[in-house]
Amino acid sequence: MHLVADGLTFGYPGRPVLNAVGVSASAGDRVGVVGENGAGKTTLLRLLAGDLVPTAGEVRRSGTVSVVHQQLDVPPGATVGDLVRRTAGHVRAAAARLDEVVDGFDHERGDLAALTEAIAAVERLAAWDVDRRVDEALTRFGAPRDHDRRLDTLSVGEGYRARLACHVAERADLLLLDEPTNHLDAGGIDYLTAQLQQWAGVVVIVTHDRRLLDDVMTAILDLDPSMDGRPVLYGATRYATYRFAKDQALRRWRARYAQERKRAEKLAQRLDESYEGLSDEWRPAKGSQKHRRATRARIHVKAADRLVQRLEAEAVEVPVPPPSLAFPDLPSIPTGYSGGPLLDVRAPRVAGRLDLAGVRVELPPAGRLLVTGPNGSGKSTLLAALTGRVDLDRGHLAVAHGVRLGVLTQDDDDPTRLRMTGFEAAARRALDLLEAGALDPAHVLPVAALGLVEEEDLDRPLGELSTGQRRRFELAAALVAAPHVLVLDEPTNHLSIALVDELTEALRMTSAAVVVATHDRAMRADLADWPSIEL
Repeated sequence: MHLVADGLTFGYPGRPVLNAVGVSASAGDRVGVVGENGAGKTTLLRLLAGDLVPTAGEVRRSGTVSVVHQQLDVPPGATVGDLVRRTAGHVRAAAARLDEVVDGFDHERGDLAALTEAIAAVERLAAWDVDRRVDEALTRFGAPRDHDRRLDTLSVGEGYRARLACHVAERADLLLLDEPTNHLDAGGIDYLTAQLQQWAGVVVIVTHDRRLLDDVMTAILDLDPSMDGRPVLYGATRYATYRFAKDQALRRWRARYAQERKRAEKLAQRLDESYEGLSDEWRPAKGSQKHRRATRARIHVKAADRLVQRLEAEAVEVPVPPPSLAFPDLPSIPTGYSGGPLLDVRAPRVAGRLDLAGVRVELPPAGRLLVTGPNGSGKSTLLAALTGRVDLDRGHLAVAHGVRLGVLTQDDDDPTRLRMTGFEAAARRALDLLEAGALDPAHVLPVAALGLVEEEDLDRPLGELSTGQRRRFELAAALVAAPHVLVLDEPTNHLSIALVDELTEALRMTSAAVVVATHDRAMRADLADWPSIEL
């Protein structure tokens, strides 16, 4: 069982995605893939799985391959049972192969090597136990267990958990996972972690989960461009070690870039001075011979050219270092604030989704609230109740006059919106807020100024962006109105691991009030000193 990717390069006309990626892994190796949104993490998984053909380089793999993408393509009428039967197919095929070899085996002239290979495959896959493993994984991940349940009736999270359970249960030689903890609660993550720690084959995981990197990975592949333009494979098995090494490299990169910028400015200044001297400093006095003036001018031009050549020879082409999050300075209280909580919800009840009888949630100016709990416990519903996006069957919501809200939900797949460019969607959001009286025209934050989405990506339809890039845009859009209160539902989902670090620090420091619902273990630890409610 092994995986070798050598010089993998992939892109589209005018838009390179991956450049000369190299990684190798053998049985027992678990490689975490990190990088900024749009760096090509999902594309790399598709190349490793054989779903895409690289424009350069090659992939060599042995054994069975199992991949869990973020999106689920649902055939019409397909059920959970169909998913179970399809994803565990090669396990049952191994058992069927053994039955076939045994039934036709001749004890005198039989192929002993084929029998040995078939037995080894069944033992490695524990094929006799696959149905129990599937049922256990479905249960532990909180996925639907009804085999007659149609896949098109499942939520995004339910669909992902069902696929993840099936693929974990089939024990492939090469397991490829794309952000597996996004839709898992604490119990599901613990179960996944235990399964991966004892995985016999190769595991490659795209993840922003810092705890998962610490608990599972044997190496970290960072797809962010480095100073030489290539991804870097870190042998670090701890996130802190990897982060320290990367931060040091970024400091060297920024210092080198600043040095080269100064060199370029010096070159431009010397050129201006040298050629200006042709008409002033080197002009001989009146009465001088014409041929002498021309000779000295040519000498001066040659000297300037030699200087240019020397400076250019010493120069090094250094790409611009990546930007960091430019989190805005948000206000803490609205104009005319007269005291009391900014948000106040009492005993909220939403039929079938949330019932907090006797519970009151108050959020003061610059207040903090961490909401935790397993999948289905009502975290998203509580946030919707706090922001007035869901009607209460019982209870009361009060919002202080003039409070502006910045809301990040988990739903960003409106087809109409996905056809808009980022600039168009941001403008539409600002106009809608203005019409609702929830935006002050004097305090509008441009989405391009936050270090979250590149301007060239804002000019593209949102549907063409990666899941992570769209998540970055949604975070930027939540800040457009310069809110007094930020309400964020699973803010780390689909974000790059570096941005998660920056965002966590920004949320701790901002003057605005903040409500966060998250299953991210590292973020929960970072925000452990916040007031909290567990559902």
